Amino acid sequence: MTFTQMLAAAWQKNNSLLCVGLDPDPAKFPAHLKGRDDAIFEFCAAIVDATADLVCAFKPQIAYFAARRAEDQLEALIAHIHEKHPDIPVILDAKRGDIGSTAEQYAVEAFERFKADAVTVNPYMGRDSVDPYLAYPDKGVILLCRTSNAGGSDLQFLDVGGEKLYERVARLSAETWNTSGQISLVVGATFPAEIARVREIVGDMPLLVPGIGAQGGDIEATVKAGRTANGTGLMINSSRAILYAGKDEHFAAAARQVAAETRDAINRYR
Repeated sequence: MTFTQMLAAAWQKNNSLLCVGLDPDPAKFPAHLKGRDDAIFEFCAAIVDATADLVCAFKPQIAYFAARRAEDQLEALIAHIHEKHPDIPVILDAKRGDIGSTAEQYAVEAFERFKADAVTVNPYMGRDSVDPYLAYPDKGVILLCRTSNAGGSDLQFLDVGGEKLYERVARLSAETWNTSGQISLVVGATFPAEIARVREIVGDMPLLVPGIGAQGGDIEATVKAGRTANGTGLMINSSRAILYAGKDEHFAAAARQVAAETRDAINRYR
């Protein structure tokens, strides 16, 4: 199946719009994992196994692995998800943004080395920075549009010919670039009015929505602003609030409890 088909199936099967972000910070791991060479894999795999029936996607953030020379553990983690939970798509959160042969290599990294089902991409350099990822027809390409950080407004709110830059990104993505149906957009939960505006522009295109949980985004406002007519269309990401819900050897069970509560809170407004 393609990424978009996997995502649609996971929305239905698990009755969930929740995406769990995998941002492993060894300083926050339970004591029994600290110092282990495979601690990052073991921590993330335990979270995955505890929450897989509650989510529509997993989103490992590559920097948390690369900074600790743990790319091999990231490869092993994605392989583990594909083997044990093959119905759940994996989004590699890499935010790549380059052109030409360099972008081609980043696409190889995401889709051939790590075997992710989708990757996040910065579209600032234009269509030819996106094309190398679209060359993989079964993969998802998730473009930054309206990000959840405060500084996003420095550029994303600039007027470009009568519309804001983030609106132009949304329009280009929906009307010009998405000929193969592979593109989704990142729109932060901290800006529900902008979520609604992007939804108005792009129709039923999937939206990856970071910013709930530790970043304080409002679940009700997010869902009401971004849901499609059939109550889907969203991958609402929570990372730290779920990953670090527990501090001891029962951390995975604590993560499952918070993930279930988050999924159910999202579903109340669908």
